[in-house]
Formats: sequence, structure tokens, C-alpha cells
Amino acid sequence: MGLFDIFKRKQKKSDTTEPESTAVVSESPSATPVSEVELSSNTAQAAASAMPQSQSATSATSTPASEVTTVASEPVNSEVPVSSVQDTVESDQSDDEPVEKQPSQSAASVVEPTSVETNANQENESHNEASEDTGTDNKYEQGLAKTRTGFGARLNALLANFRHVDEDFFENLEEALIESDVGFEMAETLSDQLREEVKLQNAKNKQAVTNVIIEKMVDLYEQQGKDEHNEINFAPTGPTVILFVGVNGVGKTTTIGKMAAMYQQQGKKVLLAAADTFRAGAIQQLQVWGKRDHVPVVTGPEKGDPAAVVFDAVERAKQENYDILFVDTAGRLQNKVNLMNELAKMKRIISREIPDAPHEVLLVLDATTGQNALSQAKLFKESTDVTGIVLTKLDGTARGGIVLAIRNELHLPVKYVGLGEKVSDLQKFDASEFVYGLFKGLVEPTD
Repeated sequence: MGLFDIFKRKQKKSDTTEPESTAVVSESPSATPVSEVELSSNTAQAAASAMPQSQSATSATSTPASEVTTVASEPVNSEVPVSSVQDTVESDQSDDEPVEKQPSQSAASVVEPTSVETNANQENESHNEASEDTGTDNKYEQGLAKTRTGFGARLNALLANFRHVDEDFFENLEEALIESDVGFEMAETLSDQLREEVKLQNAKNKQAVTNVIIEKMVDLYEQQGKDEHNEINFAPTGPTVILFVGVNGVGKTTTIGKMAAMYQQQGKKVLLAAADTFRAGAIQQLQVWGKRDHVPVVTGPEKGDPAAVVFDAVERAKQENYDILFVDTAGRLQNKVNLMNELAKMKRIISREIPDAPHEVLLVLDATTGQNALSQAKLFKESTDVTGIVLTKLDGTARGGIVLAIRNELHLPVKYVGLGEKVSDLQKFDASEFVYGLFKGLVEPTD
């Protein structure tokens, strides 16, 4: 059964509920403009970043640096509320400055989650509650609401004055698809295929044309991902090493924290490596996540050699039989050469100590940046062996069509998507749920 058949089956089941306002039934667009949708997302993000720092970790007077610091009680299912730790803050140090190489034995320290306050049980309960709430299908449906609304508005606008399918119609369709961030190549390919399909299916009214458009989009998307592997590649024995790459501000550190919580709940022994030593607050941000997740974090001095941190983390992962090692890396894309050399050095150290590692190189992209995210993906793919995509903030944008562009133009699997702020809102990517969440209410099911 193809993706579109699965979609129609889900759509039929939902017919017993009230239809969504995004369905293409009106003569004129009524959905919220994209600019307003994205503005509300930006406002929400700004409010989140303004949360008081008093909720973050505070050091005890006599506690050694290598020990865990006290963490104020806070909900686990929210973003890390550290106002001084922002993914968009760049280091004041130039990437061209030489970095003094630290001895591997003293370059890194380990923050152990051993002296966490008595609120640990409450935090664990919050983690469990977060994992038991809304089901996967509802998460996709809710998380893609803005994209679905924006795409529905564009279809409404395109078909508002629909009379017949001609060249002007297909030109306008291409523009609507590009504005939905499905990518230029896919928009052009889809338009070409639709010219024949509309004739073959004898689509004459608005709803019939809409059904054909979405069916072809889903079919094309499915064809591009025939040999795609969306599962995380785990090592058959020993620790699995997962390297996270991406520009600053996309949510790498937050994604690592959420994945650490998720895998720890599954019984995995998890270790984190704070190898982003240049961005102000990056180490502290990962430490906060480590304490909340009760996961140790290997750290080094600020502006120190990130490769030394990686070496110590790999050694510890091997000696203490960790299941997973997550490595946070820098994202100073303004100096591409230095950044890529740094990533290459880390990968050499990892593969030297653990053959076949890293087992995954996950590129984290911010869905709210649309085509800019696609440009970032192309750049990183050219410079390093990216194995998969984590697409964050998908719930806060009308640009969810970027998933279609990533598969069509980059042929990289999307492995995880961020559908909200809670730990449980980081979900394994499910193509059928994505398609349903993206197009629900826009297609009129037929037998």
C-alpha cells in the first residue's frame, strides 16, 4: 500500500470529526498569512529565551568543578531556560586564532549527575508523563498545523478563480509550491508530471484538481525515498557514537538533551561530549541538560581543543561500557574551512579509537529558515559525510514543505523531527504520519 493510499484511509477515519478550516472548499483564501504565522513563532521563541537564569544550574560554594552542580526544580518538558545560553551567540574569539592544544588527560572533565537534589524522582515522573501524552499521529497533526494552514491558503488562492487547467495555471502552481518551500526542482518536476496526470484523470473541478496535485506530491515524495533508511544506525557491539553538526542557533544542544532523555528512558547508558568549546555558554547549556537527564557530560576548557574533549569522551565510553555517546560540535559557518577541518579531526579521532564510528552524523536544521536550511544542508553534505537530518521547530513554521525538498534534492533521510518544546515532542520521522499531518483536510477521499 502506497503513502497516498495510507493517507486516504486515515482521512476517511477522520471524516467523523469536524472538518478542518484548511480544506480547499472556499473560493478565496481565508487562512492566516504565512508572515503572521512565522511572526507568532518568533515571538514565542523570544519569550522562551527571556526566562530567568535563576532556573539554571547554580554552583555550590565548596563543590569541585568536576562534580555536578545543584539544579533548581523545573519541568523537564520545557526548553532549557538559560537566558545566557543562546544558540545564536557566537564566540568573541576569531576562528583564525590558534588554539593551544591541551593534553588529553587534563583537557576534559566529567560532570557527574551524582549529587542531584531530591527532586530527581519528580523530574523522572515528568519525563514519563511527557512520553505518555499525545500519540504520535496527533503530534504530527498538531505540529504541522501551521504548514497545513499555509499550504491550504495557497491552494485556495490558486484555485479561487479556477476555470480550467492551462499554462497559466501550472505557472501559478509552481510559484505556490516554491513559496511552500518544497524546492524549485520538486516544484518543476511536479508541474511537468501534473500536466499529463490532470488530463489522464479528467480532473475538471477544484477538488478533483486538488486531489491530483496532492496525490502526485505524495507519490513523488515516496519514489525519492525508496531506499531511505530512517532508523538510527547502532553499533553491533560497543558504544554507538553520534556526531551532531549544524550552524549555531538551529537547536543542536537542545536536540541532544532531548535524545539523551529519550534513550535513557529506554534503558540505554548515555554519555554526552561538549565539543562546542567556542560558543559562549554552549558547555553550560549541555551541562544543564545532563543534570536534568541525569547523564554525565565530558567537558573541556572554554576555547580549548574540541578534539581533546572528543578523545576523552570516547575513551570513557569504551572503558565504562556506555551504549551511546552524543557529541555536540561547533557551528561557526562564517569560517567554513576551519569548521570543516575541526569536524574532520574529530572524526579521525573517533574512527581511530572505535572502528566504523561515528555511526551517525546527524545534521540539525531549523525548519523555520526554509530554503536557507536547504542551503546549509547542501554545504554540510559537501564537506562531511552526513547520514541523516534532524529537523527542529517544525511546529513553529509554515515551511514544513522543506521535508519534501530535502528528500528530493539531497536524498538524505529525515530521522527525527521537532514537533514541540517538550522532550516527548522530538519524534522519530514517520513518512505516513508526516504526509497525513501535512495534507489532512485538503483531500476529499473517494472510494
